[in-house]
Amino acid sequence: MACNASKVPMLRVIAKRGYSASACPRPVGQAAAVQTKQLDNKVVVASAEAQLPVTRVSVVFGAGSRNETYESQGATHMLRVAAGLTNKNSTGFAVTRNIQQKGGNLSVTSDREVVAYTVETTANNMEVGLQYLQDVIQPAFKPWELADIVPFVKNQVACVPHQVQAVELLHKAAFRNGLGNSVYVPKFQIGKLSSETMLHYVANNFTAGRCAVVGVGVDHNALVGFAQSLEMPTGGKSGSASNYYGGDARKDTPGNVAHVAVAGPGGAVSNPKEALAFAVLQCALGAGAATKRGAVNGPFGKALSSALGDASARFAALNASYADAGLFGFVVSTEAQNAGKAVDALARALKSGSVSADDVNRGKALLKVAVLDAYATDSSLIAEMGLQAVLTKDVQSADAVVAAIDGITQQDVQSAAKKAGSSKLSVGAVGNLAHVPYSSDLA
Repeated sequence: MACNASKVPMLRVIAKRGYSASACPRPVGQAAAVQTKQLDNKVVVASAEAQLPVTRVSVVFGAGSRNETYESQGATHMLRVAAGLTNKNSTGFAVTRNIQQKGGNLSVTSDREVVAYTVETTANNMEVGLQYLQDVIQPAFKPWELADIVPFVKNQVACVPHQVQAVELLHKAAFRNGLGNSVYVPKFQIGKLSSETMLHYVANNFTAGRCAVVGVGVDHNALVGFAQSLEMPTGGKSGSASNYYGGDARKDTPGNVAHVAVAGPGGAVSNPKEALAFAVLQCALGAGAATKRGAVNGPFGKALSSALGDASARFAALNASYADAGLFGFVVSTEAQNAGKAVDALARALKSGSVSADDVNRGKALLKVAVLDAYATDSSLIAEMGLQAVLTKDVQSADAVVAAIDGITQQDVQSAAKKAGSSKLSVGAVGNLAHVPYSSDLA
């Protein structure tokens, strides 16, 4: 006789099997509906699509690199790397083995605002995934394990692309500290962040008031129950505001290519209409080709083509919106001898503050496509839900976001362009910088 302990209740088997036989919860490409609730301890819970074969759950903290001090620079990078190490309840081996045995996946992402722990499993293995997700948000930071990952961290820092380095330097020039902190650990900090420093960072930032639990493919009430079971402190100091300063941060490297990021003040998430206006402006000026090998339209593309002719260059409009500040500008990579002409041409286009009605309409259409695509793709949806829940304590539906985009006028977009272009610009540059202008040259 088989042991009853190994049997699964018949009703549960029928329910799980029924998922595969039932109709798709929504037509392919249609945006998912979202439910949101705030618990008494200020944790925000948001869910979408209860019946999906794959469950994704994220625990997101407002603990990004902007919260680091000078002594704890690089803490969020170490959090990403240390997620698979020993925690307070299980070893790193137990986490890896048990999640992989269920065909699941655990990942950690972070940026300047948030740190997000995400587990993906099949629906019938959700309990195991949530168990280890609850464990990994309580890291132990054993000193010998932190020492063992130093070579891996050095390799990660050495492999950061030059364009990304330019954007990191741009933030440093623009904000100095806070949002100026890099999402990568500085080289002088590698191996210097102690177990005590990391535990102190977690204790101050992994708090209930700065936490959101979001899920896709999980019942909302079940997700609320999981969020209520999490043990988190209620204290912790709030992050400080970041002021925009402007200036230059440059890094000379060998070679014949220059990578330059230039930006002025952008829109903050705290001002949704302005933030959306900058998002439309990004698509209108030229955020990249909409199709593979497609042409890049907009003022940025035209200005660069006029300045360089047949010379090769890669560029994209840059838009970064944070809780209380933002950056808007461009990133360009080209041969060193053409860098000056490319940056001057794009800076003039940025400072002109002129955006045609056709550009605005195209920008709104491209942004709506991007929003609907994000809400219709489960992996993108959970990231968007987590960011909104932590920064705004709410998650907007796709229809609400699209309606807000439709409400953006040409005047709103032009006002955003003038805000970015009329202020002191910031410049971050990496590569052969012989011909790259300074921010004072772009005034």
